[in-house]
Amino acid sequence: MSGPLIEASSLVVRYGAATALDGVDLHVRAGELVALIGPNGAGKTTLVNTLAGIVPPAAGTASVRGRLGVVPEGRQVFGSLSVDDNLRLGAWRLRGRDTSAIYELLPELVRVRRQAAGSLSGGQQQMVAVGRALMGRPEVLVVDELSLGLAPIVVASLAAHLRRLNAETGLAVLLIEQNARLALRLCTRGYVLESGRIAASGTSEELSRSADVVRAYLGGVPT
Repeated sequence: MSGPLIEASSLVVRYGAATALDGVDLHVRAGELVALIGPNGAGKTTLVNTLAGIVPPAAGTASVRGRLGVVPEGRQVFGSLSVDDNLRLGAWRLRGRDTSAIYELLPELVRVRRQAAGSLSGGQQQMVAVGRALMGRPEVLVVDELSLGLAPIVVASLAAHLRRLNAETGLAVLLIEQNARLALRLCTRGYVLESGRIAASGTSEELSRSADVVRAYLGGVPT
């Protein structure tokens, strides 16, 4: 497939008189791990909703080529349904809804597959959300706040799963995170979104050495 899987060009999104995204340019190519970092209220989730077709652009474009999978902020599992049923809902538009590949990738879910998803820990629910998104056989996965409310050891495990997926299947990932250290460690390049605008972009190494990024997001002084 030619061209980026995700591409935003001069993207503007408004809610009434309020501008949530203002001239955003961003792209994710096949096989890439790309970070989008920024503070709460920067417009990160608005970008997710625009890419998913939930929120229309006021100007500019937001395009997705290929199948898109979304892991929403806050996991949003169906609490009264079993883990297995949650997974199957991710493939409701496809003929094959075999969940075995998800359990191979996320073996921690095997023993709880018949439990109500709402009874699981936060980390397990996040795995369900990732697995549900993967059931749609996406070519690019958008993960909105992977680490939200989770213990560091759980976040490290989830990040390892994403890295493995990318390495073994070529799945492209746009990781949207407030935890800049995690995002820049996992991804090869990234963007910084502030007040609806891209404030910086570059390789993860370049962003990690940027004085502004280090002071605002990494809690230190650049070396």
